[in-house]
Amino acid sequence: MAPAITAAILAGGAGTRLGGRDKGLEPLAGIPLVEHVVAALRGVDAMLIVANRNHDAYARYARTVADADGERHGPLAGIAAACVACDTPWLLTVPVDCPDPPSDLAERLLREALAHAASAVVAHDGAMRQPLFALYRRELAGSAASAAASAQGVWAWQDAIGVRELDFADRGQQFHNLNTPEDFIAHAARPRSIG
Repeated sequence: MAPAITAAILAGGAGTRLGGRDKGLEPLAGIPLVEHVVAALRGVDAMLIVANRNHDAYARYARTVADADGERHGPLAGIAAACVACDTPWLLTVPVDCPDPPSDLAERLLREALAHAASAVVAHDGAMRQPLFALYRRELAGSAASAAASAQGVWAWQDAIGVRELDFADRGQQFHNLNTPEDFIAHAARPRSIG
């Protein structure tokens, strides 16, 4: 039996390109964006949402946690908070602004981690690393918190801990994220990806 995984949806951003609105709660095809992400996640045993506002709204979908000090210090602070809250050996992170992540994301990242005794594995879409789509051992919480406190970015921290990259070029289009009102409109109008 595979080790258990908790999925953490990173929803702590400021939504600056949406006029400050909470991106995860913005409607996509009439449904809050976070709901699309929750429905797409497969192969996980528990779920939580890292958010710094609107906790009651997010609590409808999963247990919510905030950055350690409740401020927005970037996604690494969210990853650190999720690692602390994680009750399973592994933590999968995905951003709230990607409505259609690969359905086999958790399975493939875990298989790579176990095959290479890696403590962290991150998706690569065929063109670039996708640093927020990653799997971590929960023991990395202290390292993530220290790096976030020193204003280190996710990419640099991943390099420092020796993250492995896993090729998802076959699903590259599924890492597309939504940032502006126009992105929401365009995504709602296109055919849904499967897989």
